[in-house]
Amino acid sequence: MNINSLYGIETEDAADTRPILIVPYMWIGDFVRGHTVVRVLKDRWPNRPVDLLVTSLCAPLVDYMPGVRAGIVWDLPRGRLAVAKQWGLATELRSRGYGTALVLPRTWKAAIAPTLAGIPERVGFFGEARFGLINRMRWGEKALPRFIDKNAALALPAGAPLPGEWPVPQLFVPPEEIARWRQANDLGMGPAVALAPGSVGASKRWTYYPGAARLLVERGLDVWVVGGPGEKALAQEIVAAGRGKVRDLTGSDLRNGILAMAAAGVAISNDSGLMHIAAAIGTPTMGIFGPTSPYLWAPLNGLAATVVQTKAVLPCQPCQRTVCTMNDHRCMRDIDPSYVADVAQRLLVTHTRAR
Repeated sequence: MNINSLYGIETEDAADTRPILIVPYMWIGDFVRGHTVVRVLKDRWPNRPVDLLVTSLCAPLVDYMPGVRAGIVWDLPRGRLAVAKQWGLATELRSRGYGTALVLPRTWKAAIAPTLAGIPERVGFFGEARFGLINRMRWGEKALPRFIDKNAALALPAGAPLPGEWPVPQLFVPPEEIARWRQANDLGMGPAVALAPGSVGASKRWTYYPGAARLLVERGLDVWVVGGPGEKALAQEIVAAGRGKVRDLTGSDLRNGILAMAAAGVAISNDSGLMHIAAAIGTPTMGIFGPTSPYLWAPLNGLAATVVQTKAVLPCQPCQRTVCTMNDHRCMRDIDPSYVADVAQRLLVTHTRAR
């Protein structure tokens, strides 16, 4: 066996070409972080193709993930078993001849289709009494400190020590595709700041994006608002604060958000999927954190700036709650928009010079 000198991951049988299926978490940020699992598997088995099960929402991400052969697009409904859809997915998986499936979610439902497809090795952590569905059961998930540790550990041999650092997620967006996207949206070629004001959970949303946008526009910078349909009303508020000089790029196509983050000179984001996308692309990213811990939830890639309130120590922080129930959301309210604008401008200048 050879050992990957950077990460300490042993390369196993190079003659093994059996395809591997990853059943990942389907939230956008979690899906991006799942690319670390792909990279660990490719270090172990360089000649085993790796496919990802993916929802229609996350499907565009697969096109930019090195090392992924294909995405199996299949939308299973939340909250119900959907037996017919599970059988249909199992039929599709069986036709692809997978030798191994890594089932990252701990749910019973996530393991059904790989089992019905007869995939010989089905690896996952204990959860929801999945005996029989998961036949390479792992234990000790709760002892692992971070979400990335829990996921990527499944790509290592059972009982193997975790490496000192994991391979970081990567998204590669071709420059020519970025240029075409800018031209199609009449955005010019100047440096821009992308704002991602949305997130899952109201408590993770910094509410001063309109003020930051106004300050950035006053300094002569291009500003874009990026997000899904749920951020449309907020985007309009930010556009109004920028006196019409802010572009609303929100919409239902995640590819548009990926390209916006790739084209931007700096991204400012709440703890959200778009933060992980920007960081994995390599765009200098400012992550704004309040109720969540940067140690646990920041991108593995690292952030150009981790923004937290510094006015006072809050005993409730981090609470991990989706809605603030203490201290009137001070963990976010005490982050000043002028500070955020100042840091973004410095990063933009530094990044533009480095190009």
